[in-house]
Amino acid sequence: MTRFTQILRSVLFMLLMTVATVIWAMACFLFAPLPYNKRYYWTSRWNVFVIWTAKVICGIRYEVKGMENLPDAPVILLSKHQSAWETIFYLMKMPRPLVYVFKKELTYIPFFGWGIALLRMIPIDRRKGKDAFAQVVAHGRKRLADGQWIIMFPEGTRIPVGEKGYYKGGGTRLAIETATPVVPIAMNSGECWPKNSFVKKPGLITVSIGKPISPEGLSSQELMQKVETWIEAEMRVISPNIYK
Repeated sequence: MTRFTQILRSVLFMLLMTVATVIWAMACFLFAPLPYNKRYYWTSRWNVFVIWTAKVICGIRYEVKGMENLPDAPVILLSKHQSAWETIFYLMKMPRPLVYVFKKELTYIPFFGWGIALLRMIPIDRRKGKDAFAQVVAHGRKRLADGQWIIMFPEGTRIPVGEKGYYKGGGTRLAIETATPVVPIAMNSGECWPKNSFVKKPGLITVSIGKPISPEGLSSQELMQKVETWIEAEMRVISPNIYK
């Protein structure tokens, strides 16, 4: 596929995603009165459409390894973060409803913010420091008890392909506070949907899910070290030509 073709397909993809976002946001007003599980299902059809459109138009395929490692129990997912792709993909793919911990400013985004406001996410104000984390624990404990899974990106922001960010301990602190196992996830979405790049590239994204890690007997730092070690080692398995 030539660069020019990639640009044309990326333009078409962005137009379709924008139209779908506006339509789904309007539909969210109809979904709002529904019970949570149905509201979650119908709202997340936007995610299904976007991932499908990215595959059909831009040639972005995916494979998932390790789905059998996901337990039928509360967990906190801790994932590598390279792109917007995984934030869309996980919501539609995971077997339980997901709760993202994210900056509350995202809820102010027209259309998009309206949708996520319906899904019991955990918005935080990072300026509040310890108080913000206390809110995460309070809301997180309730969400886990209700059967949802919490997902966090330990690196905090999208990291360019081939690089490693600083792994922050918020997710493992939450795991210890709530006595909940964590599941590490490695993936290489940035190779097809690069950070801050309009042009999408065809290719195969691999999502690799590790086995749950119990927080029992571990400090937050020790637990995060296990997560970081597994993810970064797995990146060298799924992207051996980039991570050396």
